[in-house]
Formats: sequence, structure tokens, C-alpha cells
Amino acid sequence: MEQYVGASVDLHLFFLRIMKEHAIFMEAAFQRKDSSFIRMADSYKTEFERLLLEVVKIGNRAVSRDVLESQEIVTPYTLKVEEQTQNLTGISINRNITLLEQKLRVNGICHEQELKGPIQRLNKRAIELLDGFIGFKEKVLKEVEECRMYTANYPLLLKHIIREAKLYRECLMALETKGCLCMEDRKEKYLFWNQIMMEHALFIRGFLDPEENELIETADGFAKDYAALLEEAREKNDCTMDGLLMKTKELTWKYREFKTAGTEGISSCEISSIILPLLADHVLREANHYLRLLEE
Repeated sequence: MEQYVGASVDLHLFFLRIMKEHAIFMEAAFQRKDSSFIRMADSYKTEFERLLLEVVKIGNRAVSRDVLESQEIVTPYTLKVEEQTQNLTGISINRNITLLEQKLRVNGICHEQELKGPIQRLNKRAIELLDGFIGFKEKVLKEVEECRMYTANYPLLLKHIIREAKLYRECLMALETKGCLCMEDRKEKYLFWNQIMMEHALFIRGFLDPEENELIETADGFAKDYAALLEEAREKNDCTMDGLLMKTKELTWKYREFKTAGTEGISSCEISSIILPLLADHVLREANHYLRLLEE
């Protein structure tokens, strides 16, 4: 029961914010003619914010110390870049949620039985919301691939955020069927998150201003490094992954520093790009999340 409640809260605190930001990035990238898609993305943003606020209100009673300290929920930049992104796009962002998240603390008191019912209802609502959101993302991808829609998001980015939403749903289904997030295959974890990290580098490379030569080369280098790790992981099994674990940790620590500097540079307008400030913070939080997983 303790694993079920705690793992659910930890999962939601990370992924509900990721999902609502996916909706923001999609909304910002649509064109005026696709007004119905703009409204739908904004509706999903609002629904994910509503769920996230509910989780945050019970977070002090169940959040784990590791998750709180990892800065995968919020970073020192999140509040600032939310305000900047709202000003740049005109998309309303509930920054009160971030203020509440900054106050989250581990109090060591978790009444599992008392929280079981609310958590079950939250998980059920999240799964239903994800079903619709995944379908919406897949519809947008189909429209783009069949040349009926222009969006400022790459087709690969749409595939990327679909995979993340599906992972979130798979984790919730595991919690509802098994009661915990059991130790999954290490190889699959590496393959998934190393691909996510590689694609972040590809997106950063493509969204930087062409004159940012040094940063483009650095991003390209990270993309190649993660591609090499993906190839190496495919040739290993769980019994031979320890060496890959150390290399992945070392690379991801360096990558986190690169993303931190990038978030600072974009939020202070010192880096020329078409990267929304919130997107920079978003990929930084995902690196923080992956580092925590690697430490487990």
C-alpha cells in the first residue's frame, strides 16, 4: 500500500507537469487556421493542471525525498520561465501550482489507507485523460505526416511526446494492476531514456539560431554520444549492463550541466534560438528525472 500511494504521487508530480507542458508546446506551435486544435490543446493543459493541483495538495503526505531533491518536479528556473513563456505566447499558465510545489516537504507521515481511495480515483482520471491526449497527439501527427497541417513542432517531436505519454500510462496501469512499480528490465529503461536524451539534443540543435555554432556542435556531440550508448545497449543484457550504467551516468551528468546552462542562457536572452524558456526547463527536468532513475 505504501509503495502504491507513494509511487503514484511521485509519478504524477513529475509526469502531470510534463503532460501539461506538452499541451502548451503544441498549442504554441499551431497556426491560426487550426483554431479547434488550439482550443483542444488548451483544454488538455487545463485538465492536467487541475489534476496536478490535486496531487500537489496531498504531496506533503506521500512524496519521496529522492523525488523532491532531484529537481524533477520544479527547478530554480521553473517559475521564471513559466512567466516568460506566458508573456511570449499569450497562453495562460497556472503558476500558483509551481509556488505550491516549491513548498513541498517530506513530513514522514503517510496514512496509506486514508489516501488509497483518492489516489485510485486520481489514477483512473489520469488514465482516461491520457487516453484522449495520446489520441489527440496521434491525430496531429497524422495530419502533419499527410501534409494537411503545418506546425512549428517537428514530426519527431510529436512522436517523442506520444512515447512519453504512453510510458506514463503504462506506469499507471502497472500501479493499478500490481500495486507498485516493480523493477523493470534495465535494458528497456536505458533504451527508452537514452533515446529521449538523444532526441532532446537533436531538437536543441535544430531550434538554436544558426549563428550559435558552438552550442550546435555541443548539442550534436551529445546526440552522437547517446546514439552510441543506444547501440551498445542493444548488444547487452541485464547481466552485462553495469559498465553501460557508469557511462550513461557520466554522460547524463554532463548533459544536465549543458541543459542547465542552456536554461539560464535562454531565460536571460543570452542565447539566440526559437526555444521557449519553458521548453528549456522542461528538458532539464527530464534529465534530472533520468539521473534519479540511474541512481536507483
